[in-house]
Amino acid sequence: MRTHTRRSVLGASIAVAGTGILAACSGSGQSGHDGSTAAVPKGYVDPAGEQVAAAERKRAAAGSGTVRKVRLTAAETGLDLGGRTVRSWAYGGELPGKEIRVTAGDTLALTLANHLPATTSLHWHGLALRNDMDGVPGLTQRAIGQGAEFTYRFTVPHPGTYWFHPHSGVQQDRGLYAPLIVEDPKEPLAYDKEWVVVLDDWVDGVDGSTPDAVLAELRGGMGGGMGGGMDMGDGSGDSDGSDGSGHDMSNMSMSGQQSPSASSPAGPSRMLMGAESELLGGDAGDVAYPYYLVNGRTAKAPSGFRARPGDRIRIRLVNAGGDTAFRVALGGHEMTVTHTDGFPVRHARTDALLIGMGERYDVLVTAGDGVFPLTALAEGKKASTMAVLRTGGGTAPAASVRPKELDGRVLTADKLKADESVALPRREPDRTIRLQLTGGMMHYDWAFDKKPYSATQRHAVRAGERVRLEFENSTTMWHPLHLHGHTFALANAMDGPRKDTAAVLPNGTLTVDFEADNPGLWMVHCHNVYHAEAGMMTVLGYRN
Repeated sequence: MRTHTRRSVLGASIAVAGTGILAACSGSGQSGHDGSTAAVPKGYVDPAGEQVAAAERKRAAAGSGTVRKVRLTAAETGLDLGGRTVRSWAYGGELPGKEIRVTAGDTLALTLANHLPATTSLHWHGLALRNDMDGVPGLTQRAIGQGAEFTYRFTVPHPGTYWFHPHSGVQQDRGLYAPLIVEDPKEPLAYDKEWVVVLDDWVDGVDGSTPDAVLAELRGGMGGGMGGGMDMGDGSGDSDGSDGSGHDMSNMSMSGQQSPSASSPAGPSRMLMGAESELLGGDAGDVAYPYYLVNGRTAKAPSGFRARPGDRIRIRLVNAGGDTAFRVALGGHEMTVTHTDGFPVRHARTDALLIGMGERYDVLVTAGDGVFPLTALAEGKKASTMAVLRTGGGTAPAASVRPKELDGRVLTADKLKADESVALPRREPDRTIRLQLTGGMMHYDWAFDKKPYSATQRHAVRAGERVRLEFENSTTMWHPLHLHGHTFALANAMDGPRKDTAAVLPNGTLTVDFEADNPGLWMVHCHNVYHAEAGMMTVLGYRN
């Protein structure tokens, strides 16, 4: 667990330089799903073309001129989850990976060294960055090969709470993720300390399970011959899933390469049955995870944060889970929500937050005197995890503690309003794109408009347009939808909050508006990692 004050310096791994471009060993540009080069369809902006470069020059000209260099290694490693050690993949051997902290207007130059047994990539979740640095193999860059390096270099335009992870198969559901904090040079909030909190659901390396094997089981569908033992967890997020059926699961990674971590062809079933949530409108998820984590630790050996009574703490919450929404509360405290997905909102008080996969919230709390659980309930999955805030003496709460705040006021994004400084001006859309969410558990055929993802898909937009996206969910499952390279406003309310990830409930609709101000080819997808890899992804393409 790492703590710091708001004015803390950057980590030793980040060096500051005035100028300079780091060479990329494996190159950028378009590639096929296997990393081979693919042509940009005629009439669409090239991710590495002049329009993208011009937009980046404009961002850089308005920036600070400071370049922050980072070197990061992705490798297989052992990870201690708190009483349970697993083999997984991680950045720098840590879970979460080491936080990167820059200031809005800086240029980040991060070199990723791939020591994994598979190709990989790195997506900067929530950033309006240059398109050829977005990290989507087969669309915006070549996959980074085994033993190769790639330098992501881009100007960071907006302050806020962000994170990064692969966009390669289901690698995100291993340990490959880390927070990216972009400080505001004119920070309007006053607080004493920051606490960065990353939530996750965990299956990799537990009794032979891997995310690739879980995906293979899910793709078998409800009639796919799965065994009788459905692992439902023990209510604490610490079930070992030992009652599984030994269902035969594939050990192929989505890069098309054998995954050495998927060494066991048999393991417990991870298919979740009968988990429902009123807040999510029905089914809570697809996967019964054996563990749930806060900053890489289970509730039985929780991570902690120290402060003084009366300290004003900014908590930055990131949901890095693959298939789990978390309801979060700090026992004995009221939270004031200040930001969602990096952008400020009109301050709103609440007892608890519902955070979907990929979403982020910033909250302020005034610390009481004692020891308090920050509890993350795996919504609808009959399990929870926690971290501990300690400002004085006392015994740490039990792993199974359920603060009363979890059953109090629960805030969701649709209840928020954008701060006036970032509210999207009201304007009729120039273009409306309608996408129907389709598929189900029976055949595990998640898609948009019944068409599984292909890198050749395009929904055309033009620079300067106000674009409306209308998502109609015809499935019985909720979906957190993520737009790359832009933020949108929830259009179902006046001054809806600015976000890049938002949930659409079963048989519901979600309408969002955004400015087409960042040329390129940009993904829209469900941020349930298994739904996305099954096919619920598509592409918005800027026309020349």
